Amino acid sequence: MITEEQLLDICRKYADKAGFRLNPDKEMVDTVIKGLIENEKKHGFRYCPCRLVTGDKEKDRAIICPCKYHRDEIKEQGYCHCMFYFAKE
Repeated sequence: MITEEQLLDICRKYADKAGFRLNPDKEMVDTVIKGLIENEKKHGFRYCPCRLVTGDKEKDRAIICPCKYHRDEIKEQGYCHCMFYFAKE
């Protein structure tokens, strides 16, 4: 199982490569990281903790972090629904 530190490093690298940044609020980032790890333990995938897992694996595939919606959300409002990834200023 991946550690919180390892997942945080993966998410930081993804954000940098995608042109985003992580939320500057460390507490919020920690909450999302813990939620991702808990969802992986419970459901077998790192589903976004802000999304509802339905149990339909095909439908739920869209909410595996980074979910299929995050780019549009960041473009529209400056951050994703989880408030994890933010647009770079």
